[in-house]
Amino acid sequence: MASPTSKLKSLVPIKATKATTSTASAAASTTSVSPARRREFLSIAAATLSSPAWLFPLTPAALAASDEEYVKETEEVIQKVKSTINMDKNDPNVANAVAELRETSNSWVAKYRREKNLLARVSFRDIYSAINAVSGHYVSFGPTAPIPAKRKARILEEVETAEKNLFRGR
Repeated sequence: MASPTSKLKSLVPIKATKATTSTASAAASTTSVSPARRREFLSIAAATLSSPAWLFPLTPAALAASDEEYVKETEEVIQKVKSTINMDKNDPNVANAVAELRETSNSWVAKYRREKNLLARVSFRDIYSAINAVSGHYVSFGPTAPIPAKRKARILEEVETAEKNLFRGR
């Protein structure tokens, strides 16, 4: 048994007993790595993995949007949801309005859903729920299908609540 202060012995490389010269030289070249190269590789890997760029990546979600920008863009989404839901089912522009709403809502959701400070806001939850209900309806039934009265009333109520809370700073 080795004592804690004894020196470690280096390991002897394993040699193949029966091998052709090409496989023996390939095995020797893959198993014999000089300590200097290994040390260089490990220091580069450690420096790369501990750099601030890996710890705190700068993604668009990490660059937090300002509160004024959130309020402005949320108001735009609210207005588009209201105008699209209240369109007449015989209006020829319904499909275009739904496509525009989908584009706007997708960009809004993509921008704000990863913002930790917004997830607790009542306005965010309400408008996110309303967008989800509207998008789900149009994905399931098509862009020209009218929204049923109960669903429409619930969506409009969520939008109104979100708008009130948005102006209150919640």
